[in-house]
Amino acid sequence: MMQRIFAWGVNFKTAPVEHRELLACSRDDAYYLLPPLKTIEGIKELMLLSTCNRVEVYGLAEDYEAINRLILELFTLKGIEKKLRRNSFFLEGERAVAHVFRVASGLESMVIGENQIVNQFKQAYSIAKELNCTGKVLNRLYEKALRTAKRVRTETGISKNAVSVSYVAVELAKRIFGSLARAKVLLVGAGEMAELSAKYLKKLNAHLFITNRTYERAVELSRELGGHVLRFEELSEHLHDFDIVLVSTGSREYIVDYYMVNKAIKKRSYRPMFFIDISVPRNVDHEVGKLDEVFLYNIDDLQEVAENNLRERLREKEKGEIIVWDEVGKFMKWMELLRVEDVIVSIKKHWREVELREPAVRRLIHNVVEEIRKEPALAEKLVKIFLQEVKDANTGRELPYVHNGVDGA
Repeated sequence: MMQRIFAWGVNFKTAPVEHRELLACSRDDAYYLLPPLKTIEGIKELMLLSTCNRVEVYGLAEDYEAINRLILELFTLKGIEKKLRRNSFFLEGERAVAHVFRVASGLESMVIGENQIVNQFKQAYSIAKELNCTGKVLNRLYEKALRTAKRVRTETGISKNAVSVSYVAVELAKRIFGSLARAKVLLVGAGEMAELSAKYLKKLNAHLFITNRTYERAVELSRELGGHVLRFEELSEHLHDFDIVLVSTGSREYIVDYYMVNKAIKKRSYRPMFFIDISVPRNVDHEVGKLDEVFLYNIDDLQEVAENNLRERLREKEKGEIIVWDEVGKFMKWMELLRVEDVIVSIKKHWREVELREPAVRRLIHNVVEEIRKEPALAEKLVKIFLQEVKDANTGRELPYVHNGVDGA
């Protein structure tokens, strides 16, 4: 039975953040979702990649029905309406492989060439492997995706001017506020994206404050960056002190709500406040943006900033595409060989005893196996030729080489 390698999901190109956040998965979510999804009939291998810009499933399935069952079950487990599926994409075969290679290489990122995706891709695979959701195909796909990513980074200049979403968030703050040297900035969250943002902010001499649910983590980051710490439980009380609030946490709920900001802006006598929410799901209530002198930007708003410095990286992206398709060709060749491996094993097993006593048959087996490996698509025809050659051998006719038979077929 032919198995289909596929990629399905939503990303910043297919769905707005309010839809992506419904499917967004934390590390714990991945551990919860993958085991039941892997047990769906017809699903052979599976991994789940969830970042601020995408939630995508890569896998191997027996047929389209199995993939459809997988998608419906994912929506059920996440408690999402099936109609949101219209914002998703589906790819199979070499197009799916090319997509995975592009994602791992940063060619599909909002900020083309950013390399943060590599670590996210590694983590997604690591969880899937730990849960026994990967096998021969996805293990190979992962290995080749990382090889492709490395080639794109080293053989093109795409990473030279590449910036992360965290950097774009800070660029947006500069655009709105001008110089950040006098700005008081509050970083809510101390994860990887927040830490990157904090480092950029510090270079711009912003007055940096950090708050996090885990106080010790906020203290650790503030010591590293020379910032100040605000206790998380005091966020509402001191929110009015800050000009820019950059939010990046893994919370499933709003951390900053309408009431909290309404109170803060009044305390500031309506001096402008800027909120940049790079969390998915969003951590700042979208209603906050309706308040006077409050400006709210989410992850999708960063795309415009990212596109301004895109021209040079787009030229390098074309070079990256050549590398991607070179690697896709190699992977699909391997997939073809994988499909005919059973044929080769069957031939060797079935004719083992004859091979031992008949040198002519042994030569035929060697020839047909070599030809199948060279041209997997011709496996069925080559087997028929092989059987005819064996029949001819048994009737005492002179034995031609298998490839001569192929040429004349």
